[in-house]
Amino acid sequence: KLLVAPVNLRQRLEVLIRREMGHAAAGRKAHLIFKVNSVVDPEVIALLYQASQAGVRTDLLVRGMCCLRPGVKGIGENINVTSIVGRYLEHSRVFYFLNGGQDEIYLGSADLMERNLYHRVEVVFPLERLEHVRYLRDQVLETYLRDNVRARIMQPDGKYKRLKPAAGAELVDVQERLMGGK
Repeated sequence: KLLVAPVNLRQRLEVLIRREMGHAAAGRKAHLIFKVNSVVDPEVIALLYQASQAGVRTDLLVRGMCCLRPGVKGIGENINVTSIVGRYLEHSRVFYFLNGGQDEIYLGSADLMERNLYHRVEVVFPLERLEHVRYLRDQVLETYLRDNVRARIMQPDGKYKRLKPAAGAELVDVQERLMGGK
């Protein structure tokens, strides 16, 4: 059940991403949400571009370095990259796969970097309890995607634009919410 770098982690992530591409090709909804600190591995980036071109909606929550360019016409139109930097240095890595409605989430320590995928021992494991998957999907990841206080959205040119909430919109600060605040 464990995905372990450098043994099988990158290869298994590829299988899971390609499975989403298969769902998109079959006309089903396909969605990836990855919460990591860095996306710099060229092979993973190329695969995420392929997934975008296949119609897989991809939301990347990348706190730090991201070498992928979202929204580039014909390449990454289905990819969004959001960076949220707040009070706390977060270490969680979350890999979500819609999987044709049979949601899967993997948690672990690996970033999408060559050093994490090929040169270090890193472990990613699947969540097995449906209530845990639903909680992370509905309460945690969705709150990250709705953040409109600290979120910065990467533009196709690689620059970030601070998200500004619409007038009168509910303010969503993911770190505040996850700490039990408003």
